[in-house]
Amino acid sequence: MNDLDNHWKTIYRVGAITTIIVLCGIVADMVVGSITGADITALPPTATERFMQMNDNPWLGLYNLDLLNMVMQIIFIPSMFALYGAHRKVMQPMAMLALILFLFATTLFVAGNTALTMLDLSHRYFAAGSEGQRMLIAAAGEAMLAKGAHGSRGVFLGFALIPFANALMSVVMLQGRVFSRTTSWFGIIGNSLMVVYVILVTFVPRVETMAMAFAMTAGLLVMGWMGIFMVKLYQGINE
Repeated sequence: MNDLDNHWKTIYRVGAITTIIVLCGIVADMVVGSITGADITALPPTATERFMQMNDNPWLGLYNLDLLNMVMQIIFIPSMFALYGAHRKVMQPMAMLALILFLFATTLFVAGNTALTMLDLSHRYFAAGSEGQRMLIAAAGEAMLAKGAHGSRGVFLGFALIPFANALMSVVMLQGRVFSRTTSWFGIIGNSLMVVYVILVTFVPRVETMAMAFAMTAGLLVMGWMGIFMVKLYQGINE
């Protein structure tokens, strides 16, 4: 039993480390977003313009297609598994449901991300030898944007289910009482606001200012949620 507990404490610390990495990624995302204007409507609207952006600045082009968000989502998996482990004795069914939903949402998000595909199409576009080839590649790029552009309906399910799963895990944290009520409420409110943000930018036209207000508030609350539970995970929960 002691060996099993020690294994879980190792998982907790790994989850704490991955949470720190994701927090650094969120800060980087906020900095880049502030520098670039954080305006979804200012993103290149066509595949050809995306190819040009990637040719001029590949990292910015990949960022605009959520590559950073995808990497952070993958890194956050051990953190959610650690939260499940922390509640396996007190709220195991609900914690398992939240973890499964999170993994399902992550799979949808990663499978729907088109950043690297668009980068490859960009290289092919500028290497094409005829206008006909460029037109075909541009058409393929438009299909990729319809599937995976930020704010498009193609990525809605993955984008929305991720904060929903996080909010559900926060409810587990509130009821399980392994973490403080403050931690739990930060997660519930922050992730719920993030769901509202995703709905607004996807389905409600011309509400960018309102949506960004939700996103900023949600982002700060979610960072607080992660920062607080990260400390307790690193301490091994009960140490």
